[in-house]
Amino acid sequence: MTFVKVSKPNTYFKRFQVKPRRRRQGKTDYKARRALTQQPKNKYNTPKYRFVVRITNRNVICQFVYSKVIGDVVTCAAESKELAKKYGVKVGLTNYAACYATGLLCARRLLDKLGMAKDYAGVEKVDGSEFHVEEGEDRRPFKAVLDTGLARTTTGARIFGCLKGAVDGGIDIPHSPKRFPGFKDGKLNSKVHRDRIFGVHVAKYLENLMSSDASLAKQQFQRYFDNKVNSGAIEGMWKAAHDAIRKDPSPLPKRKFEGKPKSHKTPALTTAQRLNIRNQRRDAFKRKAAALSGGGDDEE
Repeated sequence: MTFVKVSKPNTYFKRFQVKPRRRRQGKTDYKARRALTQQPKNKYNTPKYRFVVRITNRNVICQFVYSKVIGDVVTCAAESKELAKKYGVKVGLTNYAACYATGLLCARRLLDKLGMAKDYAGVEKVDGSEFHVEEGEDRRPFKAVLDTGLARTTTGARIFGCLKGAVDGGIDIPHSPKRFPGFKDGKLNSKVHRDRIFGVHVAKYLENLMSSDASLAKQQFQRYFDNKVNSGAIEGMWKAAHDAIRKDPSPLPKRKFEGKPKSHKTPALTTAQRLNIRNQRRDAFKRKAAALSGGGDDEE
């Protein structure tokens, strides 16, 4: 009988459908992503920008992204690591103040890239109050929607620090102050919010810990002490960082690679090298054959 290939295996008749890979890995909420990326039908090929915020254990990442069929395109990005390299902030790179500074840096960098930095300066004096970008005379403000991913959007979450930084930087992001720190009974306490933006809550906690248990404070805030940042210098550090970001939001230049590039290809052998390898194999084969023949004579 001839071989017949089974074109419809048992899995063909199953009703179970495997979910997308990133959904199985718990990385992407496709229902939320679909709502964030869907375009109006009367705005063909018009980018719909998302302000993507992701917070890791050691870094805060802010990006302005729009989607294409082939994948996402990042227009501008900023990380809290840059605060340490360029803006003089060596510690606290994942707290609420760092999130605000990273969002501000990403916003100012994008507007500087688009030539809109002078038209939309944002908030000059940061006081933690509610602020929305107003439309200018020549150009409309850059608009984006917040993409929080799988993070929980609870009141006081650090993600909203990035949102506040981007809005104060001059980006139009539709939002409500309900999730900012200090919002209670239908009102936003701007003083509480401002303290979070400038790291005053960290300074107060450090002072209380130093008065109660100095050894525990030195252990918990070891990097602060190593960089000579005490509780009184935290607020000034963040103010100086905000001024430096507004003065120059450009990214650091990429370092040029020094040295020879790595090659994964096997280099071609010369004729002499090939002959040498052949002679070595031939001699090894002769020695093995002689050893076998000599061993057989001894047994006889």
